[in-house]
Amino acid sequence: MKKLKITFNSPVVLGFIFLSLAVLILGFVTRGKSNELLFMTYHSSLTNPLTYLRFFTHVLGHSGWEHYIGNAAYILLLGPMLEEKYGSKRILQVIVITALVTGLVNYILFWNVALCGASGVVFAFILLTSFTSFRNGEIPLTFILVAIVFLGQQVYEGVFLQDNISNLSHVIGGIIGAIVGYKLNKKIR
Repeated sequence: MKKLKITFNSPVVLGFIFLSLAVLILGFVTRGKSNELLFMTYHSSLTNPLTYLRFFTHVLGHSGWEHYIGNAAYILLLGPMLEEKYGSKRILQVIVITALVTGLVNYILFWNVALCGASGVVFAFILLTSFTSFRNGEIPLTFILVAIVFLGQQVYEGVFLQDNISNLSHVIGGIIGAIVGYKLNKKIR
């Protein structure tokens, strides 16, 4: 009988999840000060170097266990499949691009709103996943349905609900995932 062993099968996804967990724990230990300083993007002076760092690091910060677990579940579900198909470098690029774009949009459009969490990355992964069976010259029905269901819900909630959820970050993440999915699969075919 062959021995079973645990493998580190998805280095970028697992690294992201473990790093986010460490940031969450640090946030509890510092009573949120570390998130405010490093893992949350908001309108701050452009002369402060941390402003630029936070454009990227805000995806590691989460407001609590529920927020973290919700994002981690999707990332762990979708990420390894995506990392296997597209490679670690591409998945890291999706995370970094999503972080930067959502951070910049929040900074420019929402001067009084702080943003943290990996929800934009989750939506990028969701839309990217819907392109896994893409063929040149075709639009997968799964992509259309995912776009309608997930992005439609975010647009609806963004317009009609007042909560602390950045629906625009979800939509932007979804758009990034769709664009990357289309471009990557067009090249592969």
